[in-house]
Amino acid sequence: MAQKKLLLLSTGGTIASVVSDEGLVPGETGEQLLQMLGSVPYDVTVKDILQLDSSNIQPEEWKTIAEAIYRYRNDFDGIVVSHGTDTMAYTASMMTFMLQNINVPVIFTGSQVPINVILSDAPDNLQLAFAAAAQLSPDIYLAFNRKIMRGCRSVKVRTTAFNAFESVNVPPVAAVTSDGFTIMNRRPHHQQECVLNTQIDTNVFLVKLFPGFDPRFLQAMAKHDCHGIVIEAYGLGGMTYIRRNIAAAVGQLIRRGIPVVATSQCLYERSDLTKYEVGRQALVEGAISAHDMTSESAITKLMWGLGQGMDVAAITKFFETDIAGEVTLN
Repeated sequence: MAQKKLLLLSTGGTIASVVSDEGLVPGETGEQLLQMLGSVPYDVTVKDILQLDSSNIQPEEWKTIAEAIYRYRNDFDGIVVSHGTDTMAYTASMMTFMLQNINVPVIFTGSQVPINVILSDAPDNLQLAFAAAAQLSPDIYLAFNRKIMRGCRSVKVRTTAFNAFESVNVPPVAAVTSDGFTIMNRRPHHQQECVLNTQIDTNVFLVKLFPGFDPRFLQAMAKHDCHGIVIEAYGLGGMTYIRRNIAAAVGQLIRRGIPVVATSQCLYERSDLTKYEVGRQALVEGAISAHDMTSESAITKLMWGLGQGMDVAAITKFFETDIAGEVTLN
């Protein structure tokens, strides 16, 4: 049986970092990562496309990554992207929208400790990513600490521990157990043409409510060319309306053509603006529910939708559409 042909796209991150006078900085190439990993049962090609700490990966780099995946998608059985952990969930979420109907498994991975350090988690994570790229159906995934998660459902929840990522509101797709690589939650893949679309609008804000939040700040955002806002509201989506009427400010923004998406500050479960008065006030004003989406997925979905020229009504409909498993709809 022929070996699976896999591509490693290296972008930097902790996994490729080396010690410098300024602290850890990406310095290892993809070939060096592969050499330190040792023998793998796949035919692996390596291409270095970036060498950045993921805190420096921004929309311009998202475009570079998406274009590379699209360019090579038909030449390999699977693609692994080595990436820093801090913004990996944002990148993986954005790839979900930039590369809809991707026809090959794309696995993002990284590590909490550089690969050149003894007892690093990098070798296990890379081995896991290669196994996933060789066995899973086409989609965007994130591999970390013996778990495979959908990219658009992944969140970094720990800063130093090896179990840094969680799959939020859906079970992991696969995991490594004593039985080996076990696929648990396979999502049907529909044979449609993959489309590369990197047009996004970055004039957006992600706001976390807190007691005392002044709604005038929302108006200030609008004055500074804000085109869309995701608000991490309380609980199921509650927003203050006594004294500091955030719900009314949301309505004013929406009437100005600025969509406002409401998600929950709670990491798990959903937002539901229909249940409490403090949510219904915002719903009446036109707030858009993110349901059980992660904040990373909500903000990247909003960027992508606005980049397509969607107005408030179209964004509302877009957020009521499941593009790639990023949201659970009733």
